[in-house]
Amino acid sequence: MIATKTLKQQHQGISTILAFALIPLSGFATDIYVPSLPTMAAALNVSDIQVQLTLGLFLISYGVSQLFVGSLLDSFGRYRINMISLAIFALASIIVANTANIYLIYLMRIIHGVTVGAIVVSKRAYFIDVFSGDKLKHYLSMFSIIWATAPIIAPFVGGYLQTYFGWQANFYFLAGFAIIIFFLELIFSGETLKQPMDFHLKKIALIYSDMIKTASFTLGIVMLGLSYCMVMIYNMTGPFIIEHQLHLSPVVIGYSSLILGAAVMVGGLISKATINKPFNKKLMINVGVQLLAVLTMLISTQFVSNLYSLIFFAFIIHAGSGYTFNSYFTFCLSRFPNNAGIASGLTGGINYVIVSFLSYGIIYLIPASDESNLAYSYLILIVLSVLIMLIIFRMTRKATN
Repeated sequence: MIATKTLKQQHQGISTILAFALIPLSGFATDIYVPSLPTMAAALNVSDIQVQLTLGLFLISYGVSQLFVGSLLDSFGRYRINMISLAIFALASIIVANTANIYLIYLMRIIHGVTVGAIVVSKRAYFIDVFSGDKLKHYLSMFSIIWATAPIIAPFVGGYLQTYFGWQANFYFLAGFAIIIFFLELIFSGETLKQPMDFHLKKIALIYSDMIKTASFTLGIVMLGLSYCMVMIYNMTGPFIIEHQLHLSPVVIGYSSLILGAAVMVGGLISKATINKPFNKKLMINVGVQLLAVLTMLISTQFVSNLYSLIFFAFIIHAGSGYTFNSYFTFCLSRFPNNAGIASGLTGGINYVIVSFLSYGIIYLIPASDESNLAYSYLILIVLSVLIMLIIFRMTRKATN
């Protein structure tokens, strides 16, 4: 059993770095094997949609676990739950790398989702426990930027691991990463929860209810889901378009995902730079740019469709997604500082439940066949974003009148 210890002041700097290192774990757990999806389908003798389901099951379990883990973290602390989750995540990764049974992989991916949910929510809550004021706002605005390192680094690394060592190497990499962080956490981290909340189900349910009834908070999470779904749609379909339609290699898939991961980070950095600009105005301009880009993408596919056009338009759309995600993520996480674990869990949980069902539903209705279909998928999400933002703006206007 892992003993609970309090975070030492002299270790706070290293512990903060470790917390930032774990924020992108959800992205690493999906993006690192994105270049391997076509190869996995062939090696496991399953269909494209079956191997895409490994992403969907992770997202669903990751989202659902966050809905409940926040209350456990607020009642029993962050440290021990985080450590246990790291150990189980590493073990599940090793099992995936050593099986050819798709159903066992499904089970391990569900375990991945649950454990990553606990890890990431505990680390988001860490910042609210340790920091306050402008410093907290600064760190929260960095979350989506740090998170964007996963879609930049992970597919790039995964493409080379796939090419030289096979798809299993991706999961050995995840296991090794978790084990290294586990021992560093054991040495340098500790408990940061100062005042545990009594674990009374009725009281916890009331807190959940009050948060969900806060319309600006709930609709903000919907915007998070729509923005990240644009990224996930590409992750689930892009590799098949590039390999099957354009006849290019997993390394090219990795480089393409790296560029689009950079787009998300660029959007996050621009959002951070404009953090003090009028909220509604800047987001409406952002979604307007996305809408213009996807309409141009649809028209251009009638004349040209290649890797360069695909990445060019996707880059603009993904940068817009990063902008929206960073803006609403900072807003949602800072709404309820007294119940940071629950707020973090609800924000991440509802977001990923939306992403998992919506992304899988869209690729089921609009299969990953070409750039035109990808553009139609983007268009659905952008139009939904416009509608939700109009509702938010109308509510904001009524509240100020």
